[in-house]
Amino acid sequence: MSILSIFKSGLFRSASSEKSKSEVKTSVSPRELPEPIKASAPVAPVANVDTAAIIAAATATAQAQAREIIISAKDEAFKVKDQAIKDARIQLEDIEARAKVLAQKQHAITTLEEDLKKERAAIEQTQKQADDMKAKISDQADAMVEKLEKIASLTTEEAKKEILAQIEKKSAGEIARIVKETEEKAKIEAEDLAREILVESMRAGATDYVAEYTISTVPIPDEETKGRIIGKDGRNIRIFEKVSGCDVSMDDAPDEVKLSSFDPVRREIARLTLIHLIKDGRIHPARIEEYFERSKRDVEQIMFQEGQKLCHAVGVYNMNRDIIQVLGRFKFRTSYGQNMISHTLEETRIGIRIAGEVGANIDTVRMGCLLHDIGKVLEGEGNHVELGVQFLKKFNIAQNIIDCVAQHHEDEEFSSNEAVLVYIADAISGSRPGARHENTEEYGKRIRQLEEVARKHPEVDDAYAISAGREIRVIVNPSKAGDDQLIILAQAIRDEIRDTMTFPGSVKVNVIRETRASEIAH
Repeated sequence: MSILSIFKSGLFRSASSEKSKSEVKTSVSPRELPEPIKASAPVAPVANVDTAAIIAAATATAQAQAREIIISAKDEAFKVKDQAIKDARIQLEDIEARAKVLAQKQHAITTLEEDLKKERAAIEQTQKQADDMKAKISDQADAMVEKLEKIASLTTEEAKKEILAQIEKKSAGEIARIVKETEEKAKIEAEDLAREILVESMRAGATDYVAEYTISTVPIPDEETKGRIIGKDGRNIRIFEKVSGCDVSMDDAPDEVKLSSFDPVRREIARLTLIHLIKDGRIHPARIEEYFERSKRDVEQIMFQEGQKLCHAVGVYNMNRDIIQVLGRFKFRTSYGQNMISHTLEETRIGIRIAGEVGANIDTVRMGCLLHDIGKVLEGEGNHVELGVQFLKKFNIAQNIIDCVAQHHEDEEFSSNEAVLVYIADAISGSRPGARHENTEEYGKRIRQLEEVARKHPEVDDAYAISAGREIRVIVNPSKAGDDQLIILAQAIRDEIRDTMTFPGSVKVNVIRETRASEIAH
């Protein structure tokens, strides 16, 4: 390697090292500058190279750079110092301003405390003066009372009684007149208000529910279907009447079948059964019984839906499902010719309106009106009030609601205002013109009594009153009675009907015994 190359590498390395050191130090001494690199061995001079000039130039360059670094560091230090002085001055001014504000606030607080002390002293002085004046007035009043008692020879209580007696004596006539006028006014206003409440309640109870009565019709698409319904020698129609317990008429109109029965549930099951049979087209005894059972389940579902709709219509949404199912029977039940759903809706709305007007418990009245006649669709011993109370107790219904049900016919002493309102609402709904028909109710009772007379006998499986009660159809269990016993059973039922019932015209007792055998091939 040549001397120039060695010199250059050492010079540049020294300059780089000095440059890195200058970034840390704030001043650099010329003594720290790199010395020229000496050759450890004599080197042959290189031609046309001025080594001393190069060294001198490098030294001058390094010294110039060092001076620039020192000057730059000093300038930066001066800038930092000036900025620190400025920041300190700003902070000092801010502190002085805050100290001034605090001093002003402290002065204001001190002034306010002095003012409060002055006001408190003034108030205490005024209170003292008022107490002194009150004591003085009290002493003067006592002195005046004592003086008056001496003059009148009466104590204070005696004087008071005397004055009141004189006033009462003079005002007795006026008081009596005012009391009488007030009573008359209150009576007139009460009558007007009661009349208004009743009218509004009856208007609120109006319903648009339309009930069916004793006949249902089913349209027939064609004569062929009519023939299949009748069956060979009338076999299908006889089985249908026997299973459904309804009287079937096909003579009144060529395109419809009329089903008549006093029991709306039975009639609805028969109607659905016939509709299913017509839609299926295969009409025979086995299919009739199959669709009859299916229709019974459908009607149970319909009754649940009707009970749910009734509850929702009067604002009850958390009723027990078993109670809803029983309430749904109201759709197919009448009371004195008045449909039970229509009556219950009407009564509940009337009761709620009256309860709101008089300030009674609306929820108790609502539930009492909804459940008051539930016993009419239950079976058992006792009247409908007793049956309803026994049924509701099974579901932990509140006692105040059960009391409303138990007392809605005045069978017991009223225990609450809500029970009275349920009774009133029931009376309004039942006694309004056109609401009920006594003859229809008596007809229903007579029909039910006919069936009960026949069902009492152990040989009887079931009994249906048909033809508006002019015929009783009795189905006998073939395992309990033979053919020779049918005449004796029919005569026994006939005699009991004749001896215990009152009925127009005559009643035909038709006893039927039928034996069937069926097997299934696998």
